[in-house]
Amino acid sequence: MASIGEKIRDARKNASMTQVELAKATNLSRSYIGDIEKDRYNPSVSTLQAIAKATNVPVENLLGGDASTPPAPKVTRYTYRITVVGRVAAGQPILAQEEIIDYEYIDERLHKSGDQYFGLVVKGASMEPTIHDGDTIIVRVQESVESGQIAVVLVDGEDATVKEVKETDTGLTLIGHNVAVYAPHFYSREEVEKLPVRIIGRVIQSISKF
Repeated sequence: MASIGEKIRDARKNASMTQVELAKATNLSRSYIGDIEKDRYNPSVSTLQAIAKATNVPVENLLGGDASTPPAPKVTRYTYRITVVGRVAAGQPILAQEEIIDYEYIDERLHKSGDQYFGLVVKGASMEPTIHDGDTIIVRVQESVESGQIAVVLVDGEDATVKEVKETDTGLTLIGHNVAVYAPHFYSREEVEKLPVRIIGRVIQSISKF
C-alpha cells in the first residue's frame, strides 16, 4: 500500500506540477513538500486539504481513508522553520525576500533556547568529505566557537567561508577538510583585528540534497 508521501508525489506528478509549483500553490516551502513526499513528516489534515485542492484530487485519496480521520502523526520536534540563504555577506545572513532560497525545519527545542539560526547553501568543495558542495548547513548565530569546531567565518569583509577553526594564543587558523582545494590559512592576532576575521556562527548540522 502506498504511503501518504507517495500518494502526494503521485498526485503532484499527475497534476504536472513541480515541487516548487506545489509549494507556491499551498504556501509551503519546497523543502517541506520534499520531506512530506519522502515520508519524513506526516502532514496535518489542513495541509493535506491544501495539497488536494492544488492537485485537484479528493483529500481522501491522499489519506487512503476517511478524510475526517487524520493520519497517525510521527513523533517529531522538527517543526520550527528557519530561512535558508544563498550567501552570507557583510557578516550577516541576507534575509531580503529575494535572497531567501529555501526553508528548513529544525528541532523546536533549539528555537526555545533563545538562540538564532539560519541555513546556508555551501558552495565549493573545500570542506569535503565532511560538507559537500550544495549541502545546506544549519548555523547557530554566535561570535565565537571552541577550537576544532566548524564555523561560518567572514574574512576581510568578503562573502563568508565555512571552515574548521583552530585557535591559539598567537592567532587563528582556518582549516578546510579537503587540503587539495584549501590549505590551512593562519591569521595572526593582529590580522584578526585589522582585516578583520570574524566568526558569524557555528555549524551544527549539514543536510545533503540529492
